[in-house]
Order: sequence, then C-alpha cells, then structure tokens
Amino acid sequence: MAIWCTLFLTFFFCYPFIFKLTYRLIFYYILFYSSCTMLSYLSCCPLSNCLLLCTNRQVKFLVCLTYFGIKCFLIPAFSLRLGISDICGWMDKPKCVRWAFFFLLIFMFFFILWITERTPGTYRMIPPPHQAPYTCPFQISERSITPLNNTKHLLVSAYMDQRVNGLDVRIIGIFKRDSIQKLHCVFCCAGKLSSTTPGTILQHSDNFGFPYVTTDVMCQIPQNCNATHVNLLTQPGKDRLVDQPWLPVRNKRSNGKEKEKLQFNFTVCISNLFGDYNNVLQFAQTLEMYRLLGVDRVVIYNTTCGPDLDRLLQIYSEEGFVEMVPWPIDQHLNPSPGWLFSQSGGDVHYFGQLTTLNECIYRSMDRSRYVLLNDIDEIIMPYKHNNLTSLMDVLQQQHPNTGVYLIQNNLFPTKHFEPSGRFHLPQWNGVPGVNILEHIYREDPDSQSYHPHKMIVQPRLVEWTSVHEVLKSSGQQLKVPMDVCRVIHVRVSLRGSLTLKQLNEDKRLWDFQEKLIPSVDKALRRAGLLPS
Repeated sequence: MAIWCTLFLTFFFCYPFIFKLTYRLIFYYILFYSSCTMLSYLSCCPLSNCLLLCTNRQVKFLVCLTYFGIKCFLIPAFSLRLGISDICGWMDKPKCVRWAFFFLLIFMFFFILWITERTPGTYRMIPPPHQAPYTCPFQISERSITPLNNTKHLLVSAYMDQRVNGLDVRIIGIFKRDSIQKLHCVFCCAGKLSSTTPGTILQHSDNFGFPYVTTDVMCQIPQNCNATHVNLLTQPGKDRLVDQPWLPVRNKRSNGKEKEKLQFNFTVCISNLFGDYNNVLQFAQTLEMYRLLGVDRVVIYNTTCGPDLDRLLQIYSEEGFVEMVPWPIDQHLNPSPGWLFSQSGGDVHYFGQLTTLNECIYRSMDRSRYVLLNDIDEIIMPYKHNNLTSLMDVLQQQHPNTGVYLIQNNLFPTKHFEPSGRFHLPQWNGVPGVNILEHIYREDPDSQSYHPHKMIVQPRLVEWTSVHEVLKSSGQQLKVPMDVCRVIHVRVSLRGSLTLKQLNEDKRLWDFQEKLIPSVDKALRRAGLLPS
C-alpha cells in the first residue's frame, strides 16, 4: 500500500491535467476497500470473504456510506484540526482540493493499517484457492510398446505380482543395459494420484550380448490405494506425468478370485512373427493340431507377416482361438533376426523374443493352468496320451512339485518326403507353405551338442524365462522322457549331411489325420484360401 501511495503521489503532482479522472477512480476504490475493511472487522469475517461476497447493491451502499461519512465528518474535522481552511484562504481552489485529498489518502492508509494489525491472524490470512485434486489417468497407453519419457527404455505391460516380498506390481520392459537409472513408481488409485515409491529394476540374466535386455521394474503400492494404472518417473513430480501414457495394472485379484476356476487349461505362446513369413498351410495345420490336443488359446506376437497368413490369422482371431498382440518393435529399435549379437548385430535378440515370452506368461498367469512356450513351426506332442490334459494329469500326479516341464526338440527335415504321397492332397496345392503330414522322418538329437528344449510351465510358478529354459521359478523342473512327449519341429535341417537311413520314421501326426484334414480345410476355406 505504501509503494502504491508513493507512485500515486508522484504521478498526481507531475501530471495535474489528468488529476480529476485519477482522483475519482482512486477515491472510489479507497472508499470501497475501506468500507469492506470496516465491515469485515465489525463482522469478524476475513476481508477476502467480504470482497468476494459483496453484491452490486452492497458495493453501492458501502461506497455511499463511506463517501458521505468522509465528506460530512472526516474532511471538515481534518480541515479544522489541521488548519486546512486557513491554508485554503490563501491557496487557490484546485490546490485546496489537492491538499484535502492528500490528507484523506494518508488518513485512509493508516486507518487500514491499524485495522489490519488489530485483526486476528486467522482472519488476516487469505487461504489459497481450493484446487481440484489430481485426477488420473491422464492418458492410457493402448499400445503394446510404450516409450518411457526421458529414457532410452520401452515399457510393455504391468501386472499385479505379489510373489516378491514387499512388492506388488511388475512392469515388463525393454531397457538399454548401459543407461539404467533410478525410477519412481506412481499409481492411479481409483482416479487419484498416489505418492511416489521407489522402483526396483531387475535385468534378466539372458541378453545374448545385445544392448537391450528384458527388464522388470517392481513397484510397491502405497497403503489405501486401489491401484488401476501405474507409471514410471525418472524424477518425482506429478507435473511430469502429463505426456507419459499410463499402463493398466492387469491380473488384479479380487477376494477369492484365486480359488475360482481358471478360464483355460492350455495356452500356447508363439513369438514372433516378422518379415514376410507366409507359411499358411503349416500354420493352419499346427493350430488345428493344437486344438485337437486340447489347447484353448494361442497368443501370437505379430510384427509383420505375409498377406495370406494375415487373412488366416484374422479368421482365428475373430473366433477367439487366437489372440493377436501387435508387436511393432521395429518402430522403436533395430531388432535382430538372429539370436546372438556377435553374429547378427542389432539392438535386441530375435525381434524381442525374450520379452514376448515373459509377457505371455504373465498375460496367461491368471487365466491359464499351463502355458506352452514354442515357435510357430513346432508342436509339443504327447506320444502316450491322446491329448495334453491326460499327459499333464499323469505328470502332475507323478511330480506334484514340478512347475516346469522340459520337452526335447526333434527336427523333421523338409527335404525328405513320405514316399507314397498319401497326404499330397490336391486341394492344398495352391496354398503356400509346408504340409507337415508329408514329413515323417525324424532326426535324433546330437549327443555331442546342446539339446534345446521347449517347455510346458505352470505360469504362477515362473518369474523369468528364456527360450529353452526358465531362469527363475519356485517349482522343480522335469525333463520329460522322449517316449512320453516330444516336440515335432518340421523345418529345414540343421544337419544337412544326414542321410535318410540315419533318420527315424515317425508317423505320430497321422494318428490325428481323420480330424485334422477337414479342420484345416474348413479354416482355409473361411480365410478364402480354398474355394467354397
């Protein structure tokens, strides 16, 4: 107020030609403010409330009341006490009015200061305007790969996982190994932001030399938070969340949900489709074979594929047997088509295969009893049972503490054909791809080299997985005997020097041909790849 008065007086004495207008504006402002001050003091209410609650009629009343009070009482009194009437006798009228206004201004300044000092502190404080609480989520990620702001990392998905003591949510991502930094977790709790909690960063042990590695960030949910979404920050601060999409927290368990019957018995996780892969016939045969074996759901991570295979996948997706997960890893990184960095280069192993396998396990954790981890050209085939349910019931009974079942991989080279041509069916001649019924010669594993396995796992007992083995689990592992179960892997041989005499005849697929062939025809016909 003192600074304002000083500026006014300077302006007033220097520019008398606009005094009249300025006088009226400032005078009425002081009248209004002083009236509100007196009213708030007399009624013991904060001045800010008085100013905000005054209506037009109240303003007019206060201004008029103060104006007539000052005009009728204050100015005459001050004129008598201070001798202003005598001064006006020898000064001209404008100067008289100017001095009267000057003394009025000084009086009002000290009056307001006196009122303010006498007002209790609780009334003097003007509370900050009420702000609406932070609401969330601001933006929900609908993508399968979400860049994390201010980092070189990618986020994939978030799942409730309370198997690690003191931690509640696992965020699966792909992180650059040489750029790891501290991260902070923040949750959306039924529409309200939580406080931040430190994130625990866990890099998977398998990276095959690539710069990017599958990484989990473990977060603790604050107390009294019904977490629906989660986000990561490089530095605490809610203002940094505006541009970072939120990840939904999946696998949220309600009371008693753990005891409910799971939606599926068997889920197959297939990673990854990329390039112009268009092996339609083998893919249809593999999916229908899995359906006959009792598989309920097939999850496929798709970067790109050929046009015919894309049409077939759409048909399976529409009926619910196949769950397509878009996987545009090539839009964010330079993915390698190989498994070893020293041989193929690139940013990440085999189009992010390790990440998709782990993501599929957590995707299936709350809905599937077993998960099969294998490639698109592989079939995990029981040899002593007609379906996977019978196989696993027996194995589980014999090995109740087992959570990981390792199945030996066996190649069936595509260069050797069954000689009779029994299954060289004419309706499939125009369909691109390999006919697996024509390849019945099996390679035995090389005893001098590494024997790769594919797996059947109980997802609730697995924490991390690689391609051919589980990296972290709470159950035991079992190598299933080859006479009980094998992987039928129809592909180009890795040991091309083997002759036909060195291979073993294996017609296990033929046991299902009566149901398999019409099922494949039906699927191809629905996709428009066979005439109706």
